[in-house]
Amino acid sequence: MSSEECVRLAAGDVELTVDPAGGCRITSLRIAGTELLRQGERYGCFPMVPWCGRTAGGRFSNGGVAHQLPLNSPPHAIHGTGRDTSWRTARTGPAEAAFTYELGEPWPYRGLVTQTFELTEDSLTLQLGIETYDVSFPAQAGWHPWFLRHAFPGEKEALIDFTPDWQEERGPDHIPTGRGIDLMHGPWDDCFGMPDGVDVTLTWPDRLELTVKSREEWVVIYDEQEEAICVEPQSGPPNGLNTHPRLVTPIDPLEVAATWTWRRLDRA
Repeated sequence: MSSEECVRLAAGDVELTVDPAGGCRITSLRIAGTELLRQGERYGCFPMVPWCGRTAGGRFSNGGVAHQLPLNSPPHAIHGTGRDTSWRTARTGPAEAAFTYELGEPWPYRGLVTQTFELTEDSLTLQLGIETYDVSFPAQAGWHPWFLRHAFPGEKEALIDFTPDWQEERGPDHIPTGRGIDLMHGPWDDCFGMPDGVDVTLTWPDRLELTVKSREEWVVIYDEQEEAICVEPQSGPPNGLNTHPRLVTPIDPLEVAATWTWRRLDRA
């Protein structure tokens, strides 16, 4: 199968579409015919890899070696390179698929990224892995889904429910200061700590409940736009290449996973 072709998975009345050439993003998730993701080439759900959120000034260091990333969201580098890369389709089945891409410029280290999808009638399991070919380097991985606030037109908008242990204080440059604070009222473009694992529920009243879970302890919530609510589980906070470096080594790859589960309230 050409990497230019979209891959469609199905389980019962659930359909998932992945675009390998478009950054291996999920372009569509339809449950009983209802689209849950915002449409458009910037939206859907894209992988954030090999870093998540903003890296301050696009700068990070690996030991004593300093690196400068392109400022794709000046004055910062944001969301990694995976979303702007064409991935290779490694494996597909009726309800599961795997994709890969080779790390390279503008990322300064060589390695392999793998993303897998497993779909059932009531869940989607996402996995990301980063391996190095030689030199160890810091990295992050996560997902940036754009869930439609008004997935059911003319009905109530989605409600968000989560109980973080803290909110990362956000500086004027949108970079966390490193200080944990009490939960502030939204709208948010903020990172939250959930040390027992990410657990966030979106509910479209009387229609659908969808829960995002991950063993990772960091989640960014972005709901400053009317169209969508973003629930972003990730392996570290924004600017984590500098503040919470997680090394990928030849014997210790970075592996993250998240699961979306849903319950149809109109069938209760």
